[in-house]
Amino acid sequence: MLYFITNIHGASGNALLVWKKIKKYLVKNQIPFKLLLSEYSGHSAVLANQVCQKKEEDVRLVVVGGDGTINEVINGISDFSNISFGVIPTGSGNDFARGNRIPRKNVIKALRRVIESDGQKKIDLGEVTVFDEKENDGKRTVKFAISSGIGMDAIVCKKAEKSRLKKILNFLKLGSLTYVLLTIQTLFTMKKYDITARFDDEEPVDFKGLIYLASMNTPYEGGGVCMAPFASPCDGQLSLCAVNGVPKFVTFFMLPFLCVGKHKIFKSFKLRNFKKLEICAKEPMVLHTDGEYSGDVLKIKYECLPQKLRLL
Repeated sequence: MLYFITNIHGASGNALLVWKKIKKYLVKNQIPFKLLLSEYSGHSAVLANQVCQKKEEDVRLVVVGGDGTINEVINGISDFSNISFGVIPTGSGNDFARGNRIPRKNVIKALRRVIESDGQKKIDLGEVTVFDEKENDGKRTVKFAISSGIGMDAIVCKKAEKSRLKKILNFLKLGSLTYVLLTIQTLFTMKKYDITARFDDEEPVDFKGLIYLASMNTPYEGGGVCMAPFASPCDGQLSLCAVNGVPKFVTFFMLPFLCVGKHKIFKSFKLRNFKKLEICAKEPMVLHTDGEYSGDVLKIKYECLPQKLRLL
């Protein structure tokens, strides 16, 4: 059975148009389905959990939406062994679809991929644990499918949540420009971080004057910015992209290289793979997961969850 989760009022009306195309195809081809409407923030996670309780053999859970809805649904899945996951992208960024080579502009092609898939492909997920300020116990965990990070990109995500500019650009079908413009503004106003990081079982290293650090499961975030060109959602690792120890105005001139994935030529960028990463800071850091603001934190741990999700 195909279970579709969507907010038909989302994506500036685009989600409703996409759903009408999907429904027409399903009815025409006599394919059984059920539509689950997300009505408020966090509802998609509740709906995903309900689908996980189904006792059917082939449960196909399909998001008709953007990266934020995908993140909600993934964090709502309680039994990954019983779910195959598909996406019909309708968002402004669609980095999950881009990173997993899911058609972003052809609705029927993306739908046919979901229907015809054998459901055997598995991809990694990332997970970030936020620790209590005084205790060493995990305060909460959040899964991510695209990326999670601290610093500039997280601050941009926090601003974008309430940005009137994003709404206007989404309406004009130029939503990805939101992150470019907010990134430039944030770069020159943000405060840099000093952090200590420990990769896997290696010795801790200091990052002084950190502008941002992103843990990537796919190459892209922020509407197609190629942060980690070598990242793969199928290799059992997360990929680091960080920049520190460089003046802000110099970083500004590096941004075009970052957008096209050519930033590895600069020594200020740190690029590597890892399975686990612990980060500590003296001052609160803004954290995002899949472009969603996830709070201000002092200590976090990233971990790759290998082959966690069956992707249609």
